[in-house]
Amino acid sequence: MMENKAVLLAVAIGVFSAPMGMIADGNTFPLWPEGKMPMHQDVGPETVKPTTDDIVRFTNVSVPTVTFVKADADGLTPAVLVCPGGGYSHIAWGHEGSETAQWFRKRGISAFILKYRCPGRRDAAFADAQRAISCIRANAINFNVDPARIGVIGYSAGANLAARISTGHAKRGYDPVDATDKASCRPDWAMVIYPWDLIEDIGKGASGFPKLRPCFPVDKTTPQTFIVQSQDDRCKVQNSIAYYTALTMAGVKAEMHLFGTGGHGYGMRENGNPTDCWPVLAEAWLSGVVDIED
Repeated sequence: MMENKAVLLAVAIGVFSAPMGMIADGNTFPLWPEGKMPMHQDVGPETVKPTTDDIVRFTNVSVPTVTFVKADADGLTPAVLVCPGGGYSHIAWGHEGSETAQWFRKRGISAFILKYRCPGRRDAAFADAQRAISCIRANAINFNVDPARIGVIGYSAGANLAARISTGHAKRGYDPVDATDKASCRPDWAMVIYPWDLIEDIGKGASGFPKLRPCFPVDKTTPQTFIVQSQDDRCKVQNSIAYYTALTMAGVKAEMHLFGTGGHGYGMRENGNPTDCWPVLAEAWLSGVVDIED
């Protein structure tokens, strides 16, 4: 009991990079040691945005965290960093965060939900995501996860972030702050779901093939990737097509599923569209990437 209290105390003061012992399900951890957060900016009190639906949306995030959701499995398990969307203005916590984490939990994969800095903090969010992968890997034994099977899933702006850490892992977006940053920030696999803003502005009526933005330098070290989007997505299906093409040209294994209808922002919820089946396709893909529970 005293040991568990010491663990929780260490977590509370932000010592994520220190040896902590086995970590309990449901704990939330700050990503950065006190006083060492790069690009720190206080954007005001963290709030939940008013909503007319059942989606919880956090904004004004100044202190990024990860929330641990332990796999329903014994032994070392795979792990996934979950990056909800929200246009970098907020964090769509429910359907693209906690619900996704529970889906992975049931399949023997421990999940870490990332609450990254926002609004309008793309580079800070990139640093948060890189730091999160390193933190999970550096503390893998404490979370009972396999450091060689750590993936990332992102939706919309979170998919933008997942693609960015997949392609930008060779160079950190911040100067290392402690020993945790010696652990690789490269995900071992990635799931990019209805990605947003991966391509240069194609403009109305523009012709030619869309180009990825320079901040997505796909090469042979980019992890194998699963992609989903629909043709009627307001965020342009060309984002997925351009990313898949770049992955293929670089010799990276990739699987892409495009649907005629489905819209945007559905997470893993069914909405009566063909996209309802994508979690089944994802589970089949995962079975070939990591060992998961049937």
